[in-house]
Amino acid sequence: MATLLEQLRKFTIVVADTGDIQAIETFTPRDATTNPSLITAAAQMPQYQSIVDDTLKTAREELGKEADESDVVTLAFDRLAVAFGLKILEIIPGRVSTEVDARLSYDTEATLEKARYLISEYEKAGVSRDRILIKIASTWEGIKAAEILEKEGIHCNLTLLFGMHQAVACAEANVTLISPFVGRILDWYKKETGKEYTATEDPGVMSVTSIYNYYKKFGHKTEVMGASFRNIGEICELAGCDLLTISPKLLDQLNSTEEGLPRKLDPEVAAKMDIEKIAMDQATFDQMHQEDKMAYEKLDEGINGFTKALETLEEMLKERLTRLEGETTVNNAAADIFRVYDLDGDGFITREEWAGTDVVFDAIDVNHDGKITPEEMAAGLGAAIRLVEA
Repeated sequence: MATLLEQLRKFTIVVADTGDIQAIETFTPRDATTNPSLITAAAQMPQYQSIVDDTLKTAREELGKEADESDVVTLAFDRLAVAFGLKILEIIPGRVSTEVDARLSYDTEATLEKARYLISEYEKAGVSRDRILIKIASTWEGIKAAEILEKEGIHCNLTLLFGMHQAVACAEANVTLISPFVGRILDWYKKETGKEYTATEDPGVMSVTSIYNYYKKFGHKTEVMGASFRNIGEICELAGCDLLTISPKLLDQLNSTEEGLPRKLDPEVAAKMDIEKIAMDQATFDQMHQEDKMAYEKLDEGINGFTKALETLEEMLKERLTRLEGETTVNNAAADIFRVYDLDGDGFITREEWAGTDVVFDAIDVNHDGKITPEEMAAGLGAAIRLVEA
């Protein structure tokens, strides 16, 4: 029998919810999504340090030696999101989602500026805007920004979506795609009620099902991509949804499970349903948002969470920049010293050329071959500086 993942792919586009390039290579999804938390996690993995370092170095070179560290890190963060996106696009055939700074979620103009900048960076790298989705939080201001961007040919993924009012506003703004958060809805109801829910009665599953049916009933072109899953039961109950973005852990479970998977969501069935159309404007949006305690709390929590992830990443980048620039200082100093002692310019300092004590020479000459290389000089000087700082 085919695995759940193989069956799911017959009627749903599977998207990888990760910034881990190796995981994307393993599961070969069509699309991939990232967010600040995922980028932060990936940026701390040893295999991606070169991406982080190169991004920081380029940002420093562009802004200059006198630029404030915070400005370098801000530029590097945007470039890092794009750098990971470019790496991902080398693997997948479809689209990658890159997120706008969550701190701009209630500022339409700032969101527009950031989104246009991100697209320009992809286009400078030779990537068509058709392969990029700009992720924006589903606030009223964010949705209005997305409406403008879509008219400019910049496609948007409206994230942190928890309520029908957000979904309707997104559809009427003609955004490309929405990401309702299944698992976070479940989390809220479990905490609020103290109940456990089966997959069929899962509030997150029911929310996405209602949104899907509404869209298909009224012919909205906006795609529905369920996100933030807690278990494969939720995923199976949404089989047939336009797209589902799934973590590597759950992709692996789907890929190792063999059982039947019936389609649960169907556009033809939805088109025949008796569903009332909702007229949406800002006043209605605001009222429905205030009345939907779950959506109100989870949107606020999500924006705060992504903001915290951004700040964590920025601090990590600042620390990395400090180390990189410290290493550059050491390397430059080592090169200067090396040239002084390498009297014959052959690329080595012999004991005869060395004017210092034998003890220091022996300490720097790590492999004890009687010659100090530029690399040994840099390593020795760096160790000495760290010893003094300690």
